[in-house]
Amino acid sequence: MKDLAVIVLAAGRSKRMRTRIPKALHKAGGICLIDRVLKAVSAVSPASVHVVVGYEKEQIMAHLGDSVVYSEQKELLGTGHAAMQALPGLRDERTIMIINCDMPMITGGELADFCAEHEESGARMSLMSAVVPWESDFGRIIRDSDGNVCGIREFRDASEEERRIREVNLALYLIDRSLFEELLPAIGSENSQHEYYLTDLVAMASSRGERVISHVCEDPDVSRGVNSRADLAEIDAVIRRKTVNALMESGVTFIDPDTAYVYDGVKIGMDTVVHPFTFISGDTVIGENCVIGPDTSITDCRVGDNCSIVRSVAVSSEIGNGANIGPFSYIRPGNRLSERVKVGDFVELKNSCIGSGTKVPHLSYVGDATLGSGVNIGAGTITCNYDGKNKHRTFIDDGARIGSNTNLVAPVSVGKNVVTGAGAVVTKDVPDNSTVVGVPARVL
Repeated sequence: MKDLAVIVLAAGRSKRMRTRIPKALHKAGGICLIDRVLKAVSAVSPASVHVVVGYEKEQIMAHLGDSVVYSEQKELLGTGHAAMQALPGLRDERTIMIINCDMPMITGGELADFCAEHEESGARMSLMSAVVPWESDFGRIIRDSDGNVCGIREFRDASEEERRIREVNLALYLIDRSLFEELLPAIGSENSQHEYYLTDLVAMASSRGERVISHVCEDPDVSRGVNSRADLAEIDAVIRRKTVNALMESGVTFIDPDTAYVYDGVKIGMDTVVHPFTFISGDTVIGENCVIGPDTSITDCRVGDNCSIVRSVAVSSEIGNGANIGPFSYIRPGNRLSERVKVGDFVELKNSCIGSGTKVPHLSYVGDATLGSGVNIGAGTITCNYDGKNKHRTFIDDGARIGSNTNLVAPVSVGKNVVTGAGAVVTKDVPDNSTVVGVPARVL
């Protein structure tokens, strides 16, 4: 909709969350609530997006940057009052969408359907609803004897009969701008919270003879909002299960889907097996025929085919085909592992390039280093990359065999097929095809 302005309400504090972080920045499925909403909104290509901020506004503005237009609600007087704050920032858009920041289950496809139904109906106001099979404290959709939407009753203000209604309001509206500007100033605060409810617009429009359309979502999970930590945990579980189900349909095996913590955006290849208590998140892509877990965490990584990662942590790194990692390895950010690399137990890698077929089997630290192909690192080896002020790199060429408990004091280069004796402290460059021993190391 080219003439659409979207207003995202993100000013609330959410007292039940008991948090110093704005509700909008809490995460569900590994992604901030407001980021999920904005991603869905982008599917309808609005002319402008306006975010109403209030509580801890600096955090939200720092997170979103200049990607949206901001309005501030200085006094938290309800959703109607929040929407008023965005009006001065609108341009010449003719239609307004209003959506809360805490609708993590909304999708771009659902919003596109909503917009299409609104345009086809010719109505000046539409709302989104869902029929939920569970107890909900959302506002109830009130219909007249002909089935037309004539109002919304907030749960706290609803009668017992109204609370038995299963069609709930999702607090998502499309409204003609001229109607919006006409009705908004007339909203009152005669309710239990003494707040200005945006929901009152529905009854006001209906009483003027305006036809209000309800777009009923087929998936009741879209109705799930966040008003407490329990809500957040429940939504997180729903999102994760949907993600895992989709991956299983694509050919991934999960030994126990309920204990796999795989988040939106993760891609996993066919015939990969994911074991229990494994966490995979961020911009992670895992290839085919891998074994991942148990007790493994992978974030923002590229993992090739035929890899094994067991009881280990990997962050922001590239792992080549056939790599074997773990148990108890720590792959810190900035690593690039070539094919058939072995990283064993109690090994830490940081900002290093590891050549094909190279082995770092156990009890070693390799940081700020470049290792060639076919290198073998003995147990207890350390690249001493920090001199107290600066970090320096270590270079180990193809075929080198580094003895147990070797200390490589960077900056230093070790040539091809070099052998270091156990306990050597290498402080100077070592030429190809030589053996060095001692403290400091000398050519034998």
